[in-house]
Amino acid sequence: MLNWIDYRQELFGRIGEIAKLSPDTVRGYQALSTAGQKKDLLGARTRELIALAVAVSLRCDGCITVHTAEALKHGATREEIAEALGVAIAVNAGAAMVYSARTMDATAAYTAQASDAAQAATE
Repeated sequence: MLNWIDYRQELFGRIGEIAKLSPDTVRGYQALSTAGQKKDLLGARTRELIALAVAVSLRCDGCITVHTAEALKHGATREEIAEALGVAIAVNAGAAMVYSARTMDATAAYTAQASDAAQAATE
């Protein structure tokens, strides 16, 4: 199992290296990261729970370690984190359902094309 605490520190170290090599990029990222917090309509805990659900959907270990620590820091409970993860699971399952429907649509198109080609070959 990953040592999440050590991983987070190593990640911040690597990001520090990137900041030295490409400071404008990291400053731009930081500006983007804080832009959604300006009005604070959701509150830090809710924002971190959303970020955590998105992190899971994106399969971003770095995001998971950062936003788990931040969610807990802002008062999120294990139960709230589990509920946010349940939303991520449901949305990802929903996306699979939508893309399954799209695949069936593609299957119908290719089946129709093959049928049309077979019919044209017999004429």
